[in-house]
Amino acid sequence: MKLSLREKSSYGIAAVGKDIVYALSSGYVLYYYNVVMGISATFIGVILLVARVFDAVNDPFMGVIVAKTNSKFGRFRPWLFTGTILNAFVLFALFAVPSSVQGRSLLVYFAVVYILWGMTYTIMDIPYWSMIPAITDTPKERENLTVIARSCAGVGAAIVQVGTMVLVARLGGGSSSENYRTGFKWLTLIICAFFILATVIAVLNVKERRSENMNTVTVKQMFKSLINNDQAIVVVLTIVLVNTALYTIANLIIYFFQFDVRGDNWESTLALFNTFGGAMQILSMMVFYPLIRKLLPTMNVFKLSLCMTIGGCFLLLVLTLSGLTAVYFLFVPAFFIFSGYGMQSVLTTVFLADTVDYGELKNGHREESVIFSMQTFVVKLSSGIAALVASVGLDLIKLDPDAAVQSVSTVNGLRFMMSVLPIIGVIIAFILFRRYNLTETKLKEISDKLAAKKQ
Repeated sequence: MKLSLREKSSYGIAAVGKDIVYALSSGYVLYYYNVVMGISATFIGVILLVARVFDAVNDPFMGVIVAKTNSKFGRFRPWLFTGTILNAFVLFALFAVPSSVQGRSLLVYFAVVYILWGMTYTIMDIPYWSMIPAITDTPKERENLTVIARSCAGVGAAIVQVGTMVLVARLGGGSSSENYRTGFKWLTLIICAFFILATVIAVLNVKERRSENMNTVTVKQMFKSLINNDQAIVVVLTIVLVNTALYTIANLIIYFFQFDVRGDNWESTLALFNTFGGAMQILSMMVFYPLIRKLLPTMNVFKLSLCMTIGGCFLLLVLTLSGLTAVYFLFVPAFFIFSGYGMQSVLTTVFLADTVDYGELKNGHREESVIFSMQTFVVKLSSGIAALVASVGLDLIKLDPDAAVQSVSTVNGLRFMMSVLPIIGVIIAFILFRRYNLTETKLKEISDKLAAKKQ
């Protein structure tokens, strides 16, 4: 059955709201509680890692709950609506700390509310992506709907990356910590309202037409399948290293612009930089990768993308140590870093899919859903590791959130963390990826053997 434009657009709007919320939490919670609220960066990093690991383990349990749901409103929409309402309230609490909460109470408040945020986000996120097969049984329509949702999710994340600090400063009436505290509260309230509205639009307009059994995956199944598939292990560890490198930069970039680039209008400069970086990432997926793929095999394209990231980070270090921190100079390393990552995000998904065929031939059974469940797990794990690395690093270089001007050693430490640490991670990924041997020729052999076995 062909889906209407109204259903497709409604489903896409929900993705925009969902990822605006995720991007705000993942991108700014460290900055908010460290710079605005004054909590130790290391403490924040530990809580972020614990919460991300808990989320990754908790996801399969939510999948089981959704699979067992059977209501007159469907299997997925009740949880989508309930999770959105709960998550919106918790998100507002996360970025609107009451003035009475201080000292140790603030530490407890942050830990409890942030973990609750992750739990309530899972309640909404799992049914959102799982409901696609229930909306339509046409493979082409499913593919189109997935593309629409992924694209809209990217738009939501980009909106937050580009506009958050500019809006926070304007809504708060200035650039002091107290102004930012007020600005974050009002911006979060606006985002929560849009989030709820977007979900309501999807719940009212997107119908569940089919009721089929969901393939739920346990954490035990994920790791068992991984251990029995050496090529999947290589890809998963590569994803962890590459994503941790980029997420480390993402966590530190706001500190870099406020305390290194500085200036009265640093929020707008950060927005301009993020706009350029986001555009390069999208262009690399849609334009650069297809063009380069015509000239090189996928494995060589991936190695090239890793070299681009390493070169971009090295160039970033050279420019910053030379004092060339004007945003237009920074566009040059940003081009290589974000373009490289854009191609990596496409190719790691391709490689993960290839390991499914390899695993089927090696182990005698196909574990598509199990292998792809690892992708969500490792992305959350990577974000937690990166947050911990960035947080501990900020304390080690003795960054003072209350000081407008940092010491030379602190600024140089920030520069090294943003460049050298990602370079180390990507180099290790490059060395590890050399153990990936599923070339196009070998994949053709695997495909032929599987076809022969089926016959």
